Amino acid sequence: MRITPDGDRRDAFAVEVDGTPQSYVDLGDPANLVFEYVRRIGHVADLVAPAGRPITAVHLGGGGMTLPRYIAHTRPGSRQQVLENDRDLIAAVRRDLPFPRGAQIRVRCADARSAASVLPGGMLGAVELLVVDVFAGARTPAALTTVEFFTSLVPLLAPGAAVAVNSADGAGLPFARAMAATVARALGPVVVLAEPGVLKGRRFGNVVLVTGDVDQQQLARRVAGDPFPATALGGARFASGARVRTDADAGDSPAPPTGLFG
Repeated sequence: MRITPDGDRRDAFAVEVDGTPQSYVDLGDPANLVFEYVRRIGHVADLVAPAGRPITAVHLGGGGMTLPRYIAHTRPGSRQQVLENDRDLIAAVRRDLPFPRGAQIRVRCADARSAASVLPGGMLGAVELLVVDVFAGARTPAALTTVEFFTSLVPLLAPGAAVAVNSADGAGLPFARAMAATVARALGPVVVLAEPGVLKGRRFGNVVLVTGDVDQQQLARRVAGDPFPATALGGARFASGARVRTDADAGDSPAPPTGLFG
């Protein structure tokens, strides 16, 4: 695990885990979301409630805590909980990339699969935004890709809560399509966010799945206007024919191609 200063931007750092770029943290401007998929989830966070209103958010997978920082910056007073199972990473981030004063971000060292049981009872039924972005190196563990896992998160969610799930896949998108089917089975209709080249299977990349009461037209406009534009696609069409993943038959997400991260 390495935390490296950005030579071109003061107070900005890259976080790398097992050779995989994991987070980009701009301490001077927490609204600066550099990773494309993080920007897309940031748009989801922006649409959860009227601008500036505090929200209750849970993040499964923390890394450099880029999104919790973004929400604390854009929605001061938000109540946030992060589950991250890498104790060394948590310690390094706390030491080298401290949270801004007053940010209500609680980080717990725990497995995401146990979220509903380890989070405070007051979070049950109160979470307005749930972000699932868990990777071991460059792959999502099998246990966090199944209908049983996503169903276990339902007790946390407030009515209409937004859920954003980050996944990654390559040619043909079999994993991402199965994930879309799985998330939809557990949580409801899905919107798929990805660059056109990824959706067409031309290259390996991130696919963000979104559920909940989020204005889909607004979301589509926002991701289309990003520096690296994305497409918003209906999940039913995207997942057509894909099998729902279960604990009995799931595997880790696919490994990225050799050399993808330089």
